[in-house]
Amino acid sequence: MGQYFIKRLLIAIPTLVVISIIIFTILAVAPGDPLGEFASNPAITAVVRENIRKSFGLDRPVYIRYFKWLISFVRGDMGYSFNSRSPVAQLLAQRLLTTFWIVGIAYFIGLLLAFPLGIISAIKRYSIADRLITTIAFLGFSIPPFFTGLLFIIIFSVQLRWFPFIYNSTLQVTDWQSFLAQVRQSIMPISVLALYHAAILMRFIRSAVLDELKQEYVTTALSKGLSKFAVIKNHVLRNAMIPVVTLIALDIPAIFTGALVTEQVFRVPGIGALLIDSIYRSDTPVVMAIAFIYAILIVLFNLIADLVYALLDPRVKY
Repeated sequence: MGQYFIKRLLIAIPTLVVISIIIFTILAVAPGDPLGEFASNPAITAVVRENIRKSFGLDRPVYIRYFKWLISFVRGDMGYSFNSRSPVAQLLAQRLLTTFWIVGIAYFIGLLLAFPLGIISAIKRYSIADRLITTIAFLGFSIPPFFTGLLFIIIFSVQLRWFPFIYNSTLQVTDWQSFLAQVRQSIMPISVLALYHAAILMRFIRSAVLDELKQEYVTTALSKGLSKFAVIKNHVLRNAMIPVVTLIALDIPAIFTGALVTEQVFRVPGIGALLIDSIYRSDTPVVMAIAFIYAILIVLFNLIADLVYALLDPRVKY
């Protein structure tokens, strides 16, 4: 196991380098001028604009800019935003807490809903409970989150006036009342994302459990006198969780990038909103940092998933 872990880490390094080259090259040749907003400002002359471009290193060849960025990133320096002139790490830190609060809690709630409902749906196949859960799951992942978000706003904000439809980013939690206000404004975006994640995971878990229930070892265990609950808990779930772990390992890094559409609908100032705004403004350092950190998390959690396989299934040998 230790040799496999070291080998995967050694493979991950060149993989991430190639990914960084691809992302940096795409952003470098993409249309759009990061200093285009200065063109309409009569107070900034062409000479000043060119000096600003040189201060950001935009006058240098792409490969030199890439190596400078890579060395700085390894040292923990993600550069400065072209638009806000703030360190990229500071911008990410400001948005990261909100993203984890909304997207992270939503995904955790989705997991709590998906596991029991997906297992019940598989065990009670073709029953009324199975059809009800399946219908809810199909509605959950077939309806786009932005439509669900707008529906929630119309019903719970406009009609019932239970929750605010715009997320107040200036709200600071200092006492119990402000904490309740924070919870109230977070309920709708969290609910929209939790329903969407739960629906996808629920169908996946149901399918994985159904595949295992058909196996011969289940029939053998039941014929030996083991209870159905014991067979499912000790045997079926461990084998069924292997593909589910893969799905979760790929989903967890997406928490970092936020929910792009849902954050726009509810005006949540998360990483997703920052990414979209940076793309519109051609703010390359911010887009590059978010995209590359996401790539690092994907590689890392894939490695974690591979290691978890051995814990779930002793037959897995590396």
